[in-house]
Amino acid sequence: MPVLETENLGITFGGLRAVENVHFALEKEQIMGLIGPNGAGKTTVFNLLTGVYTPTEGQIKLDGKSIVGKKTYQITKAGIARTFQNIRLFKDMTVLDNVKVAMNYGMKYSFLSGIFSLPGYWREEAQVEQRALELLSVFHLEGNAGDLARNLPYGQQRKLEIARALAARPKVLLLDEPAAGMNPTETMELMNTIQRIREQFQVAVLLIEHDMSFVMGICEHIVVLDYGKIIASGSPEVVRNDPKVIAAYLGGE
Repeated sequence: MPVLETENLGITFGGLRAVENVHFALEKEQIMGLIGPNGAGKTTVFNLLTGVYTPTEGQIKLDGKSIVGKKTYQITKAGIARTFQNIRLFKDMTVLDNVKVAMNYGMKYSFLSGIFSLPGYWREEAQVEQRALELLSVFHLEGNAGDLARNLPYGQQRKLEIARALAARPKVLLLDEPAAGMNPTETMELMNTIQRIREQFQVAVLLIEHDMSFVMGICEHIVVLDYGKIIASGSPEVVRNDPKVIAAYLGGE
């Protein structure tokens, strides 16, 4: 059973069909790319998967169960976490607290324990802090734990956002242009990090990216959108040589 599956997925805004008949199956621990020209509907698909938009047609299943109609926080709790094209960190909070805040829904101490700082509260807080530091170490950010997020270089802010998404213990990680603004060295390092994340956290990854060398180098399967419809789907080699894909990106064969 795929961990994430869409069937005939679509959404209409007024008279505009932004996404139509999108179908794919993301297997457990698979890295899949969702690509296409600007305006192809990629981020709209992400917004459908995470409950920002409700589809006007079709189905989304996580572990075989429909998540259509669920609220964003319910979908996150069910096992889908995401990053954004424009970085959305809590920039006036520390790097450590940015990760810890994503763990709040899993904390089990009582309201009274928190109010009166009882031993259960401190025990749980210590465990959360330890796990947050372990996540930061995956991205070599543990030395910046006490820094404000706004003071990190751009590339490290991107990594912090991924670390925060992983803090929610997702089954599926959605990455929206994770390599945007990175230099070639940072991009190569990110590729290695994503592969390590997949293995270490046993998570499936669905990513949007315009850097084709990045996509072709890391994805096992690629889905190509154009004007909200799938025009190609398959291995990097198949997609790279598809005439429809070439025409969509270059405006002609």
